[in-house]
Amino acid sequence: MSTQKPKVLVVDDEPDALELIKFNLKEFGYQVVTASDGRRALEVLRRENPDLVVLDLMLPEVDGLEVCKIIRRNVETADLPVIMLTAKAAEIDRVLGLELGADDYLTKPFSPRELGLRIKNLLKRKGTTEEEKETLRCGDLVVDIPRHLVKVGENRVELTATEFNLLTVLMQRRGRVQTRDRLLQDVWDYDSSVDTRTVDTHIRRLREKLGEASKYLDTVRGVGYRFVEE
Repeated sequence: MSTQKPKVLVVDDEPDALELIKFNLKEFGYQVVTASDGRRALEVLRRENPDLVVLDLMLPEVDGLEVCKIIRRNVETADLPVIMLTAKAAEIDRVLGLELGADDYLTKPFSPRELGLRIKNLLKRKGTTEEEKETLRCGDLVVDIPRHLVKVGENRVELTATEFNLLTVLMQRRGRVQTRDRLLQDVWDYDSSVDTRTVDTHIRRLREKLGEASKYLDTVRGVGYRFVEE
């Protein structure tokens, strides 16, 4: 019995770029649905229930940043992997996209192969965390890995797939300092040439969501991060 192919929603207002991405992702073995503006993207998202979204930053109607915020506010799509595309190389645009909930980003122009690898890594990461059989606990913080559930006390914390995996890695290695390069390799499957600010941005967003439980995330200046117990 064949396994259904993962479905990817690609959102871009440039017809040539949209067709090129669609063609290559189909070659990589994905189902592909498309939208050319933010409003249409939200409609397709509700109808098609994709496994991942490739989202251009600059869109008519509703821009990519707003679409990303809407995805993260909806409990049904809060952990949906999002890769943001931008023609802007400025760091502020990349960081803003990550702050608003994107799991990853690519700056145009990019190679279709690189996009395919990023998608594969994100889908693998989400699938792995859901299949592992383990529950991690520290004080009032509980991470239920098979259910992809995080709670602080009685309150559920909605995390993206990347945030969930980052917290899980740090908790599993509690007490041990993890460099930014090591986290990029183990959480993002990147080599060290990628901007380490990606890690800092996700840690900051993770702390905001964990509230009081953020006390367990310790910054080791000039090195990286570690999970500490009181």
